[in-house]
Amino acid sequence: MYRQPHKGRGAISNREGRYESTAKIAEDDGWTPPEAPGAPATEIREDVARRVITTNDSPDVPFDQSVNPYRGCEHGCIYCYARPGHAWLGLSPGLDFETKLYVKRDAAARLKDELAAPGYRCRVLAMGTYTDPYQPVERRLRVTRAILEVLAACDHPVSIVTKSALIERDLDILAPMAAKNLASAAISVTTLDDELKRRMEPRTAAPERRLAAIRRLADAGVPVGVLVAPVIPALNDHEIERILEAVAAAGARTAGYVVLRLPLELKTLFAEWLEAHYPERAGRVLSLLRDAHGGRENDPRFGWRMRGVGPWAELLRRRFEVAARRHGLALPDSRREVALDTSLFRPPAQGGQFRLL
Repeated sequence: MYRQPHKGRGAISNREGRYESTAKIAEDDGWTPPEAPGAPATEIREDVARRVITTNDSPDVPFDQSVNPYRGCEHGCIYCYARPGHAWLGLSPGLDFETKLYVKRDAAARLKDELAAPGYRCRVLAMGTYTDPYQPVERRLRVTRAILEVLAACDHPVSIVTKSALIERDLDILAPMAAKNLASAAISVTTLDDELKRRMEPRTAAPERRLAAIRRLADAGVPVGVLVAPVIPALNDHEIERILEAVAAAGARTAGYVVLRLPLELKTLFAEWLEAHYPERAGRVLSLLRDAHGGRENDPRFGWRMRGVGPWAELLRRRFEVAARRHGLALPDSRREVALDTSLFRPPAQGGQFRLL
């Protein structure tokens, strides 16, 4: 089977998901040389849902409700923990995940209905917790912007995580919200190395462009933090100090990190990617990663799954804390974190009727 990178895509293969009963295996018959893969086209599919707010009760995740306008992500980050979710759709967590995208075009209308429900209780709404709300297709589909317009109209707090500089487009909404302590953002910065970014996150913003987005958000008064996520041993862990210095200079207030974890199909997809791009480091990366997860590619235990255990993980924690303090960046459990205001929320009007209060 041809195991070479696809231009502009992260995954090397399109392996079947775990629920499929059959698998396709390409064999070289020795007669016809394999063709170099091109760039698979992106397909947009409709995702119809009656509800768009998803709740979460994981003790190590800093949000309890979120909205995700897209399933699948054109950014193509090879390490994305959302990839296995495409198996539920009968698709591959590989190339299908980054080329067959599902969009909730009516997400803003569904959100408005949910916010207007009599029993709704206002809590910070997170965006970017599953796939990126500012992935490339958002530029023309504008689903994320429509959601923000609903939230702004009823003074509902929102927290956004993204790798895209497209968030700057919506500063006309986010800046006024932030002035009322209703909006914050976090930019994911995994590397300052353009070549590593190109291979690992092929359709995301360049490192310098992300730093510029941090600067613009901060200048506009939007509280902005940084996630170094994921940290990958022997691949980008040596960059931590440089990244934190750069993001602090750009105006970031907080910083956090997540150690790479490889659940389900992701462990095979990531191993393929390593062999294609960094074969000389593949064994070392996977060995250190298993050491950090108790001998496995993924430790699902709450409290450990995102930080890891063992010597490498402990050294990483100390290095990160020292560098964050040096550059004045608050850590995720710090009291200096931004707490958004939920007291201003006004349920949206429905059916043209006026609210009594």
